[in-house]
Amino acid sequence: MTTPRDTLRVTTCDTTETLAPASVLFNEYRRHYGQAVGDEDTLGWLIDMVQSSMLAVYTAAPADSPADVRPIGLATSHAVPASLVMGRFWQMRDLYVLPGSRRQGVAAALVDAVREAALAASATRLSLVTEPDNHAALSLYRSLGFKPVEGLASLSLDLAAQAIRE
Repeated sequence: MTTPRDTLRVTTCDTTETLAPASVLFNEYRRHYGQAVGDEDTLGWLIDMVQSSMLAVYTAAPADSPADVRPIGLATSHAVPASLVMGRFWQMRDLYVLPGSRRQGVAAALVDAVREAALAASATRLSLVTEPDNHAALSLYRSLGFKPVEGLASLSLDLAAQAIRE
């Protein structure tokens, strides 16, 4: 059964009061990926990232629920300089929906909120990264108009591991 998007409330979390419930869900997301979780560390980190404009945080909850109800979905995004066009693009960093609330339109509503915010900020595109075997996510993203990027290689240098060796 699919939940119509108008039955969801998507909130931009930019205060300690809105980030506190988001941090609980963010911890579940991190736990899902095998990360050690510290509740106070997470809230402090989210507050720092949002206050420094390095990250935007969105949560979704049923529209008819009280404002302080625990969210059922979370997304994060950030702006990235787009030097060739002298503009910016946005990247969605994280998307997580509680297992019992999946396949009900929550993820799509969160992606739509990020897309709308990116458009309002005059972003040139919205990008994201997901695992190649995450078929449910890939299907969702394709249905929302995302297309695979061809001809690029994604590379990473683990600076944390390098600092440990030094």
